[in-house]
Amino acid sequence: MAVSLIVGFQTVPKKTEAAALEINPRYAKAYINRGNTYYNKGQYDLAIADFNKALEINPKLAGEAYYNRGRTYYTKGQYDLAIADFNKALEINPRDAEAYYNRGRTYYTKGQYDQAIADFNKALEINPRHADAYYNRGNTYFNKGQYDLAIADFNKALEINPRHAEAYYNRGIVYRNKGQYDQAIADYNKALEINPKLAEAYNNRGNAYFSKGKFDQAIADFNKALEINPRYAEAYYNRGNVYYLKKEYDKSWENVKKAQELGYKIPSNFLEDLRKASGKER
Repeated sequence: MAVSLIVGFQTVPKKTEAAALEINPRYAKAYINRGNTYYNKGQYDLAIADFNKALEINPKLAGEAYYNRGRTYYTKGQYDLAIADFNKALEINPRDAEAYYNRGRTYYTKGQYDQAIADFNKALEINPRHADAYYNRGNTYFNKGQYDLAIADFNKALEINPRHAEAYYNRGIVYRNKGQYDQAIADYNKALEINPKLAEAYNNRGNAYFSKGKFDQAIADFNKALEINPRYAEAYYNRGNVYYLKKEYDKSWENVKKAQELGYKIPSNFLEDLRKASGKER
């Protein structure tokens, strides 16, 4: 499932931060602002160094510095360090909904779903209008196989933010897993109305059409997904699967080979069936 990004921060221009630090090298807030600027530019080690400096200079800004360093560790994939920093931020401010939310996302990424849900619950207790907390709790319920709870949370996220394309998209995935293909297609349509470049929505709408036996519509959607992302290996495989069922075996092989070139592992039983049906070894 798609997981929404950690919300970025507004920062002052880097030149202003540099000037402030030149005048006063112990201006902790300027280190935090420059750290956020580095973070938004993808310069994560420099960001961490600045958050460290802010913590060293001014403990009163520790909550903000720990939180921002935590999100940076998360983005670097250093999840245990991220959790430790979110813990510190919450010790300082137990009402920090964003720290609970982002710690929950970190637990989610680590597959610790019950801890993630507990943190999303806490974030929502503090801020009941936190659409992304509902959205990510929905993702967590989905991964636990609790589809109705997932749908309820995506509904709530969309009630708060009707332009949340990913919530429509992921609710569509839940509906498809429940075999409710028309509802899934309606949600993929809505996601694409909001974000026409969401290749995954075309791919999964194609899967829903495939499940309904509407092969030409499925192929059209896989085509669109690949137009947006020519390296979308799964879409090649899915298109190859449709061509197989349409008995267009050469086209099926072309798509299978392209998916393999892009690193997609084709199920061995499908390859065996395609070899037998086509009479070819590829």
